[in-house]
Amino acid sequence: MSELSHLEEKTINSQVLFEGRIIKVQIDEVSLPNGNTSTRELVKHPGAVSILAITEEEKIVLVRQYRKPLEKAILEIPAGKIDPGENPQHCAKRELEEETGYLAQEMDEVLSFYTSPGFSDEIVYIYEAKKLTQGEAKPDADEFVETVELTLTEALEKISSHEIHDAKTVTAIYYWQNQLLLANEKK
Repeated sequence: MSELSHLEEKTINSQVLFEGRIIKVQIDEVSLPNGNTSTRELVKHPGAVSILAITEEEKIVLVRQYRKPLEKAILEIPAGKIDPGENPQHCAKRELEEETGYLAQEMDEVLSFYTSPGFSDEIVYIYEAKKLTQGEAKPDADEFVETVELTLTEALEKISSHEIHDAKTVTAIYYWQNQLLLANEKK
């Protein structure tokens, strides 16, 4: 028995309200640890990847893309949804090439996180793309992006001004900054 089993909420009933191309929305009736019942509104998501790609010129590769929920274009690292049965590392290579044209000889997972565990099971993997070569972008038919490259200083300034404001991109930039600081300490 798990030492945290006393916190578990057991599903009594689950009702799917919507199932789209990217998400499924459901309401679960749950039995609480104290014996009472409650409902949970859930968003089921297949997971996503995002890519920290740094050029030989020490610039991060970003894309500017319109995001309908925000009603504006934002700067973010290349990213995309994992297809059913797809390996996340393969997805990261594919998304980097589709959105920016860059090809990576190496793709290493650096971290992952749940975006909003209070209502969604979405997990985002951040990969670091290494040994980049420039190719041709091949965005999806409904995807319109511009590639932008920034130095670390420029990226940090854009975080401060909220021009970069999404969690995966902020996390990746701070990871990059931390890696540089650690490398400098070892010198």
